[in-house]
Amino acid sequence: MTDNDNSKSTATNVARAIVVALDWSSTPDARRAAVSFLESIKTGDVRILANTSFLLVRKDWSSEIRLHAFKMLQHLVRLRWEELNPSERRSFANVAVDLMSEIANPCEEWALKSQTAALVAEIVRREGPNLWQEFLPSLVSLSSQGPVQAELVSMMLRWLPEDITVHNEDLEGDRRRLLLRGLTQSLPEILPLLYTLLERHFGAALSEASRQQVDVAKQHATAVTASLNAINAYAEWAPLPDLAKYGIIHGCGFLLSSPDFRLHACEFFKLVSPRRRPTDASATEFDSAMSNIFQILMNVSREFWYRSASSGAIDESDYEFAEYVCESLVTLGSSNLQFIAGDGNIFPIYLQEMLGFFQHFKLALHYQSLLFWQALMRDLMSKPKGASHPAGDGSTNNNVDSSGQVNNEKRKILSYVNDDICSAILDISFQRMLKKEKVLPGMDLSLVPLELWSEGFEGKGDFGQYRSRLLELIKFIASYKPIIASSKISERIISIITRLLVSPMPAQDLAVMESLQVALENVVSTAFDGSNDFGRGSPEVQVVLHGIFEGLLQQLLSLKWTEPALVQVLGHYLDAMGPFLKYFPDAVGSVINKLFELLTSLPLVVKDPATSSSRLARLQICASFIRIAKAADKSILPHMKGIAETMAYLQREGGLRRGEHNLLGEAFLVMASAAGVQQQHEVLAWLLEPLSQQWLQLEWQNNYLSEPLGLVRLFADTPLMWSIFHTVTFFEKALKRSGIRKDNLNLQNSSTISHPMASHLSWMLPPLLKLLRAIHSLWSPSVYQSLPAEVKAAMSITDVERFSLLGEGNPKLSKTALTFADDTSNDGYAEPNESDIRNWLKGIRDSGYNVLGLSTTIEDAFFKCLDVSSVTISLMENVQSMEFRHIRQLVHSILIPLVKSCPPDMWQSWLEKLLYPLFIHSQQAITSSWSSLLHNGRARVPDTYNTFGGPDLKVEVMEEKLLRDFTREICALLATIASPGLNTGLPSLDQSGHIGRVDMSSLKGLDTFKSSSMVGFLLNHKGLAVPVLQMCLEAFTWTDGEATTKVSSFCASVVVLAVSTNNLELQEFVSKDLFSAVIRGLTLESNAINSADLVSLCREIFIYLCDRDPAPRQVLLSLPCIKPSDLHAFEEAVAKTSSPKEQKQHMKSLLLLATGNNLKALTAQKSVNVITNVTARPRSAVNASESRVEEGDTLGLAAIL
Repeated sequence: MTDNDNSKSTATNVARAIVVALDWSSTPDARRAAVSFLESIKTGDVRILANTSFLLVRKDWSSEIRLHAFKMLQHLVRLRWEELNPSERRSFANVAVDLMSEIANPCEEWALKSQTAALVAEIVRREGPNLWQEFLPSLVSLSSQGPVQAELVSMMLRWLPEDITVHNEDLEGDRRRLLLRGLTQSLPEILPLLYTLLERHFGAALSEASRQQVDVAKQHATAVTASLNAINAYAEWAPLPDLAKYGIIHGCGFLLSSPDFRLHACEFFKLVSPRRRPTDASATEFDSAMSNIFQILMNVSREFWYRSASSGAIDESDYEFAEYVCESLVTLGSSNLQFIAGDGNIFPIYLQEMLGFFQHFKLALHYQSLLFWQALMRDLMSKPKGASHPAGDGSTNNNVDSSGQVNNEKRKILSYVNDDICSAILDISFQRMLKKEKVLPGMDLSLVPLELWSEGFEGKGDFGQYRSRLLELIKFIASYKPIIASSKISERIISIITRLLVSPMPAQDLAVMESLQVALENVVSTAFDGSNDFGRGSPEVQVVLHGIFEGLLQQLLSLKWTEPALVQVLGHYLDAMGPFLKYFPDAVGSVINKLFELLTSLPLVVKDPATSSSRLARLQICASFIRIAKAADKSILPHMKGIAETMAYLQREGGLRRGEHNLLGEAFLVMASAAGVQQQHEVLAWLLEPLSQQWLQLEWQNNYLSEPLGLVRLFADTPLMWSIFHTVTFFEKALKRSGIRKDNLNLQNSSTISHPMASHLSWMLPPLLKLLRAIHSLWSPSVYQSLPAEVKAAMSITDVERFSLLGEGNPKLSKTALTFADDTSNDGYAEPNESDIRNWLKGIRDSGYNVLGLSTTIEDAFFKCLDVSSVTISLMENVQSMEFRHIRQLVHSILIPLVKSCPPDMWQSWLEKLLYPLFIHSQQAITSSWSSLLHNGRARVPDTYNTFGGPDLKVEVMEEKLLRDFTREICALLATIASPGLNTGLPSLDQSGHIGRVDMSSLKGLDTFKSSSMVGFLLNHKGLAVPVLQMCLEAFTWTDGEATTKVSSFCASVVVLAVSTNNLELQEFVSKDLFSAVIRGLTLESNAINSADLVSLCREIFIYLCDRDPAPRQVLLSLPCIKPSDLHAFEEAVAKTSSPKEQKQHMKSLLLLATGNNLKALTAQKSVNVITNVTARPRSAVNASESRVEEGDTLGLAAIL
């Protein structure tokens, strides 16, 4: 059989394999065999790969086979080019260029033409400028032969600078610079060619269209589009004077008047607009070119406004084009503001254009302009470090004060942002705070005559992000013009209130008022607090602001609303006035009275509390006390006694539920923190003493916590059940809200001050530990099987947790909602249902874990008032029966804070007992689940036990998420143990990095580190060390980069200890087991994110241990593709440099060589050529045009025929 016959036979086999691999009706075994065969061709003889692929790109084969063959050729050029000799590379290049001529046919598919162009571009990138200069004349000649040939050459020119515009790890810095230099030198040939193609085929398209030659016009239009795409590939980096000199700016500007090409042409202006002014001699030419660009865009913008105002014949395509133009103007103004602002005649016109877009009823146009105003005001209102922002001076003077916080240049620009502009921006911003989905049927939309944000508005993030941008802009304007902002928000709110008062159905218009609450909050906080330092502002401004907000507050206080929805909104508005109350305390009393009036106006007992808006409104009003206490700060202190008396009265009269009392108590804790530590002690004693009386009773503990099924009886005693719940949740709030504020530290010696909660831990925590132990026992198999059905159902994963695990965007249950849901059924006198029990179990676990975790941070009170045995029994007795989600929560909320806070002299007594059962179980459970996931495709986790229903795929997704979350939390615990603050005794490895630098006589015993390094402590206890080190080895094989990152920091400390001690067992583990495991970790693509850390570990193990142990060399020599000479060369190279960075690079290169480039973590970004569009963001019209080209449908100018 001849070589030609062999080649054809191989090509046929490859073609068959491609068909099988792409055919989903093939059996899995057949597809695997086909993929394996194709991989063997790609990695086999490079000449066979080239010949076979060139045969398969011919027209004799199907499109699918030809496309795959082109991919194989690109793979060869990108990854195996150097394996061909110079003569073969030249022949390969010539064949590829000839392919361009062959495939330049109107009948060929767009994808095939694109891949041909991409192949030639890849070859030029590999060979460099010399080959490019040789090919250029033939490409110019080819482009002149017709529209299809011009399209193909333009495609090639488009892909050519891909490695400049899109970062490519494969292209080293020198090669990238060489390519950039070569292409820059070729711009005098490339840019005129592109302009010629643009001009020639645009004119030809018009001519053919006028002659009704539809097919030919389509070909010329396609060539124009390809030329514009190529131009856009050079727009980001080609010198701006060159783009002007060779007519590109003029040509693209001309095409802005063509409905068929204006979007692609405007893409060019969007790409050149952010170009920065150079500092060299070309600055003048740059200014001229940028001025031309600015004038073109401004003319197009003015034409849009003229057409909008006159004929009104504006369709959606016009709005999309206007969005492009606006985006380009925004980009130009953001990057070259000084260029525009330097001309006092142009800049005001430009600002009016941007304001017009901001005011436009189309959301897309408004949004683009919002980005400009947000960036402009952020830049102008920024301040030097250490300086205060000026408070602003309202509308009396257009400049900020002369205190020097804003330099002269910014002050000059800021002066153009006058009162009228600020007022207009605020008017629109306030109207656009409303989301379309909030508009109810029957609402008068004259209040909001704009296209409002809706969920269908694509590509701009979610409403929360958009609203955050609006609010930031509002805050900047409120900082610059506080009087204008305050007047505008006050006037709008009062007008809406007036409208609501006369509305027959006020709830329908309530959404508008709700939307403004957060705007008011931002204006008030900016005017009276934060960066403005209101207290030192202009007295005149203070007087005016006081008058504005006093009037608004009086209007709010006069409202007699009793509808729950209206009460909630009014409460939020009173919250927003908190910073005003801080500076004008005379109004605090009336606000507090109003809140109590609103609270008591709502019914306490309702038939269906779980769905009652009245119940929710009461809770929101109570929460308002917290927010006002925080914002008003010390202004509220004189009213503490009155609030306490009202609380006591309401409680005596049965006018407060426990959840409401807890919120008011939390507000008291906030007030007390402003008053000082002594006041906190007194408030805590007042609030906690009644709770302690019930909490410390042995009767309920003996009845319900003494044996596992006692909780079942507690669930039947619903008043006590909810009382316990509220007690635990208040403990959590007390711990979070109490402490020593920074502004109180100067008043007294902080070293002599005890934490206000320290004295309460000794009675709070023991019953809590018993309660948590009882809850944990419910999951033990022996107890679980005896539980009633409703309790078993309540122990299952909640719907909220399911939605979270599946990423299905179900809103999480807020803390207020949980407080609302748990205190049901008339304070719990009805039988609890499954939902009640589930809420109770979740709430006790959440708050109980947080109470323990927060308690560990209070000096050493936690460790002194508790016996470690009781803590261990409570938390770890049933750890083997706990679900992954619960262990993860326990580790996160309790053990990590405990490890951080545990005094070194208590490590021995606390950590060993607590961590041993956790590490033993976690290592076994995680290993088993990961093994199941990696080998069987499904993670078997305990959380699925009798829990999930629904499709198997969703169950598998949830199981894997539970496993990954649990794994990451355990690894986070190891990272905490290895944190610098807990390992102060660990030495730093010699940064010089020379082999053999460790002085053997300086090595210490491992036990010398057990009190100065928590990692050292752990390694000194074999019961802890064995499961942890086993997990470390296995973690590198789990496909979870986040977990590997955390484990790597722990392993780094282990390596330091192995290097710094004379412990042979540890040295052998690190030199052999850990070194091998880290290299195995580099074979997983999931570890690409932390590959640098893994290479660093390899470097440290080899550099510091290779002369003390033979294992590092043996591990490297066991790799499949390494030779002893390679290792010797590596050692010589490493010995010549003291730079850790260079040594890491040598280690990386050696590992790639030794494994035959099979370390996916290091080669993940070195993929086969992927053609990407240089367009910065997708455009619907652009993409639609290109897809129509592929499908052979009508495109571009043909649309007008």
